[in-house]
Amino acid sequence: MTIAYNARKHPPGKARRLHRMLSADGHFCIVALDQRAILTQMLSNLKNIQVSTLPFADMLSVKRLLVEALSHNASAMLFDPNIAVPAALDILPRDTGLLVSLEHHHVEETAHGRKTRTIPDWSVEKIQRLGADGVKVLIWYHPDADAEVCEHQRNYVRTIGQQCAEHELPFVLELLAYQPPSPSNGNKFIADFRSNSELPRVVLTSVQEFVKPEYQVDLLKLESPVPIAAMDLQGVTHDADVQGAFDAIGASCAAAQIPWVMLSAGVTNSQFITVLNHAYAAGAQGFLAGRAIWKEPLQAFPDLVLCRSNLHQYGTRALNNLLEVTKQSAHGFQLHCESAPNLDTEGDFANWYR
Repeated sequence: MTIAYNARKHPPGKARRLHRMLSADGHFCIVALDQRAILTQMLSNLKNIQVSTLPFADMLSVKRLLVEALSHNASAMLFDPNIAVPAALDILPRDTGLLVSLEHHHVEETAHGRKTRTIPDWSVEKIQRLGADGVKVLIWYHPDADAEVCEHQRNYVRTIGQQCAEHELPFVLELLAYQPPSPSNGNKFIADFRSNSELPRVVLTSVQEFVKPEYQVDLLKLESPVPIAAMDLQGVTHDADVQGAFDAIGASCAAAQIPWVMLSAGVTNSQFITVLNHAYAAGAQGFLAGRAIWKEPLQAFPDLVLCRSNLHQYGTRALNNLLEVTKQSAHGFQLHCESAPNLDTEGDFANWYR
């Protein structure tokens, strides 16, 4: 199924910054380096130590290695402010876009569900001052969670969307499903979101909510609406409805004129390519992936010399695999910039541009 897609117009500042995150052929080929808790746990396990004893210097060193090895082939990179930015902002190539995360990785776990909050001492305004090309926010969302929790998440996204609009920073929203607690009164049962029948509904319903204009989202970063177990590595599905689940997402994003990319969620490079094939057939414009590219090369940690060698050899190959399938199959993002309706005299643009 080919999804027709027409991009909406963006104000000049957003348009320029979105353009900086695109590849030469119009795809979002973004490497994620904003992982904090996941990477800390991974490195601690490899070093056979407790998470609490992992030196901060190890996180800085690893993220710098990732930027050294992968930044020249990526259209953009996603940094977190407390590790990746101080570790490697100085070596990020000037032609590689910069996306910066806003949300705290320590999500607020309540009795009724998860609430997103901002990294302490961080803000959209600081991301703009840093010279970034966009703001990324991860939202844990389940449409059947407690009404107050869902409203908190929606209000948070609305607020960030408005702040990004004021600064003309592209707003990238990452949606992740999760299992919220069932109400204690027993009046409502929340099915396992990971099941083959439930995950497509949860992902699609969440997408349908956040493509609404009130959230001012410019790019969606989405997980597969189908569990990897329902797909094999050759792209032949075990369930005839797999492509239909991707197509439903593509149709919702196309109707809202919002581009979308896929996240890798820690799957292997070959598994992620299977996901991308389905997503690209449904109209996706690229990927925003981390572990599918660099997880295996980092298994040599704490040997940083070997990690560097692995990243330049195997990490680059993994990224190039994604770039190749994207170039062959992904829809290009057609950028449209708002312009002044009349340019008759000097000063008309400055008067129009608010």
